[in-house]
Amino acid sequence: MDASKVNQLKHFIEQCKSNPSLLADPSLSFFRDYLESLGAKLPPSAYSESRDVESDDDIEDVAAGQEKVEEVEEDEIIESDVELEGETCEPDDDPPQKMGDPSVEVTEESRDASQMAKVKAMEAICEGKLDEAVENLTEAILLNPTSAIMYATRATVYIKMKKPNAAIRDANAALEINPDSAKGYKSRGMALAMLGQWEEAAKDLHVASKLDYDEEINAVLKKVEPNAHKIEEHRRKYERLHKEREEKQKERERQHRRAEAQAAYEKAKKQEQSSSSRNPGGMPGGFPGGFPGAGGMPGGFPGAGGMPGGFPGAGGMPGGFPGAGGMPGGVPGNVDFSKILNDPDLMTAFSDPEVMAALQDVMKNPANLAKHQANPKVAPVIAKMMSKFGGPK
Repeated sequence: MDASKVNQLKHFIEQCKSNPSLLADPSLSFFRDYLESLGAKLPPSAYSESRDVESDDDIEDVAAGQEKVEEVEEDEIIESDVELEGETCEPDDDPPQKMGDPSVEVTEESRDASQMAKVKAMEAICEGKLDEAVENLTEAILLNPTSAIMYATRATVYIKMKKPNAAIRDANAALEINPDSAKGYKSRGMALAMLGQWEEAAKDLHVASKLDYDEEINAVLKKVEPNAHKIEEHRRKYERLHKEREEKQKERERQHRRAEAQAAYEKAKKQEQSSSSRNPGGMPGGFPGGFPGAGGMPGGFPGAGGMPGGFPGAGGMPGGFPGAGGMPGGVPGNVDFSKILNDPDLMTAFSDPEVMAALQDVMKNPANLAKHQANPKVAPVIAKMMSKFGGPK
């Protein structure tokens, strides 16, 4: 066997040892079968060009990327109780009290009778007879259902009786009739305070104080306002905490997405590098038949046809260009083909589909060289290849 061919075979075997994935090339399946027939045990990379199953390194890389932004489950925010001062009472659940019919026409006689019933109610209040006072005020309301003061007065009696819900119903009725009823706001504010609704109570009492200030309103506000402020501060604190928690959650999600994208990028990059390493000298796109893996060109240039100047020498090169049209004499067997594979300009040119199409056209019919000599992309590539083979430029 020719010594140069033996050296090339030896070089190919060395490359297969360093990178078994070269054997995954389909065109080398015969060689792989031959090795197996001799009892050789080949690594998995020698059977598959693309890794269908992720390697341990890939899995570890993805896991590492996810660990960087591993979501930390935060404890649920549990709101603490607010320490409040002041007495409250249980809400009353009595049936709603009788209310007046606003559609009833109020005459002078009914208005006077209503006033008389109110006087009796005030006397009953002074005597501590609150139930009797409610009865008299109810009679007054039925006689004159358009009087806001009657409702507001009965509301104050319900407050004394510790019936805040009944007081609120009467206060609302009074404010419907007269939206500027100071007594309506005052009684409703005091009733809300009895139910522990401190913020709403403070609002009503402030309005009442602006409409008609009195010492009783001021005294109640001194008890209500501190609680209202504590509740407001408490609410703002936890609104801030919830907002901060939501922002942290959003940031963790953003980091998680970035980590996943980075892991996917690294995995794709590693696969691309691995794929490139399987074919260290291959020409992108390849000639017909291609350069299998690392250098060998099966077949040689057949000797038909002729290229002006030709490629000098004789005998063809093991691993040459297969199968299509020929160049007289073929490529010399002692050519150092690494000069082509290691030439960055040629390798860049081989990645250009136009250049590769032209080269394949010339290979099919060397006479077609003439039509490509005017192509500024193709002519320099052919000239440079000829110089690598030692032929005329």
